[in-house]
Amino acid sequence: MHVLVLGGTTEARALAGLLHGRVRVTSSLAGRVASPRLPVGEVRIGGFGGPEGLAAWVREHAVDAVIDATHPFAERISFNAARAAATAHVPLLALRRPGWVPGEGDDWRSVASLEEAARALDGLGDRVFLTTGRMGLAAFAGCPQWFLVRSVDAPDTPMPARTEILLDRGPFTLDGERELLARHRIDVVVTKDSGGAATSPKLTAAREAGLPVVVVRRPPVPSGVPVAATPEEAAAWVATG
Repeated sequence: MHVLVLGGTTEARALAGLLHGRVRVTSSLAGRVASPRLPVGEVRIGGFGGPEGLAAWVREHAVDAVIDATHPFAERISFNAARAAATAHVPLLALRRPGWVPGEGDDWRSVASLEEAARALDGLGDRVFLTTGRMGLAAFAGCPQWFLVRSVDAPDTPMPARTEILLDRGPFTLDGERELLARHRIDVVVTKDSGGAATSPKLTAAREAGLPVVVVRRPPVPSGVPVAATPEEAAAWVATG
């Protein structure tokens, strides 16, 4: 059996480890990160050329099942995967870590997009900790606030005029996030609902400091695609396929 894992996430790497030695696994990475953490097994890097290219690759390499374990906000590849799987007549599973849920004391402002997040900043403070990644900075380019932008690689897109770049990769610690918020005198945090534990300490630190958090809701999984919440569930799906 040959399983194609559309990866780049912690869950995708864990899934490749669970499947390695049991079935043939190929992990596909988009190539947007300069030095990605590679999973075990076969790895390909780069795009497929849209859903038609992905379907052709699936047929050419005799793929029996596809697992979309990309980032929860990788909307385009998820919909391409759904179209490609339907075209190639192979089963598709989405592996999605559960989203974050606000707790007592949290001051979250839920928005549907980065553009809406930029508009939501009015009146929340002048110093923003922006943790939405480097790809969507253009949505904030016209904002007057000062931004601390944390990303794995340096941004190369339009960004706010008052910006400091912090290159770093999770997982992050609660003590580290507390210190960061205090040192930079942060007034408000902006994040995507990525879920998972690697980057969640910033939410706890924001709650402790009484800071508002603007949270961008994740896009839906394509209609009709089954969802697994953990690598173990996804591995069980492969075993029964």
